[in-house]
Amino acid sequence: MVILIDLVLVVVFCVIGRLSHAEGIVGDLPGTLNTVWPFVLALLVAHGALLLRRAHAERMLPGLVVWAVTVAGGLLLRAVSGQGTALPFIIVATLTLALLLLGWRAVRALMQRRPVS
Repeated sequence: MVILIDLVLVVVFCVIGRLSHAEGIVGDLPGTLNTVWPFVLALLVAHGALLLRRAHAERMLPGLVVWAVTVAGGLLLRAVSGQGTALPFIIVATLTLALLLLGWRAVRALMQRRPVS
């Protein structure tokens, strides 16, 4: 379930990015897949590493690993595949993915600490 949440959020990040640049989503499926694959592959690597370590990926510390590997790996894969990695994009990707990948984990952690009345 955790990997599915992260996967959806990474795809949302990529779709928002494409829309912000007036690029097609469904109408330009190859372009969308080209945008998505580096981050999805990096995310899968991160989750694979956590799975091998039997870490609880829904927790904050493993979430930091997921975020860091997804950002660094996604940007590295973009660079080696000839896609853009301008500094403003690096900053936006880093902050947006932090908000998305760590945000839901923070909300979950807060909800588990509160007594339900």
